Amino acid sequence: MKVAVIIPCFNEAHSIAAVIRGFRTALPTAAIYVYDNNSTDETAAIASAAGALIRRELLQGKGNVVRRMFADVEADAYVMVDGDDTYDSRCAAAMVQRLIDERLDMVVGTRVANHAGAYPPGHRFGNRMLTFFVSRLFHERFTDMLSGYRVFSRRFVKSFPAMSGGFEIETELTIHALELQLPVAEIAAPYRIRAMGSASKLRTYSDGLKILRLMVVLYKNERPMRFFSGIAAIFVIVALALGIPLVVAFIKTGLVLRQPTAILATGLVLLSAISFVAGLILDTVTRGRREIRRLAYLALRPPDY
Repeated sequence: MKVAVIIPCFNEAHSIAAVIRGFRTALPTAAIYVYDNNSTDETAAIASAAGALIRRELLQGKGNVVRRMFADVEADAYVMVDGDDTYDSRCAAAMVQRLIDERLDMVVGTRVANHAGAYPPGHRFGNRMLTFFVSRLFHERFTDMLSGYRVFSRRFVKSFPAMSGGFEIETELTIHALELQLPVAEIAAPYRIRAMGSASKLRTYSDGLKILRLMVVLYKNERPMRFFSGIAAIFVIVALALGIPLVVAFIKTGLVLRQPTAILATGLVLLSAISFVAGLILDTVTRGRREIRRLAYLALRPPDY
């Protein structure tokens, strides 16, 4: 079985050599690919000297790198890990073995911080909130939705339509597995503080807002009936709040006292009907897209471990 370790990197000269050594020890037969994403330091040179295969992606952003890695690398099992040396390489063999033994499509390394500064409270809170949000929308089966340490089957990698450009990619990976109801699992993985001189590329607020926006868009795309029915319900409620007093006044006096309000209420009812019909139509489209993705997944041979 061919295993590939794929590492997206941007300015990780302080840590990339240690990451490569760790995974070389944990998975001696694996091919290690480092995808340099326009680093301005010596990341690529150090990774090459450590024995990794170097590839480059010019479009900036982790999502763009993951899209390129998934398209280019051929393997039976893929270990994806960040190049900042915060994830424990010793868990990789157990993660790959579980993927094989249980014939899974994805195994997520859930982060267990071994240092107070390894997992900042802001990042921890944001991860919990986003994980809870996805669990409400998609019946999520993960406890660490944003982990960058994952093992995938070939079927998952080659059927995944990566659309995100940045750190939203972990959310997209998670929802892809949930929507296709793929077999997945989690393994606790120690998470340590970053190497001296290395800084997190994740911006808590701006990247958190991007992830929230992605989840709203994905919810619209994957649950259009619920999404547009909710909008329709809001329009109806506002229309009733505006229109009921007018109806009561009309019954008492026979006059429409506030014509602009009556027109507004009527327009809101029409918008509600349009939104509901749009949800019905898009729900049919979504079911067709989901079937196509499932067929693309099934078109790939099952793992022959």
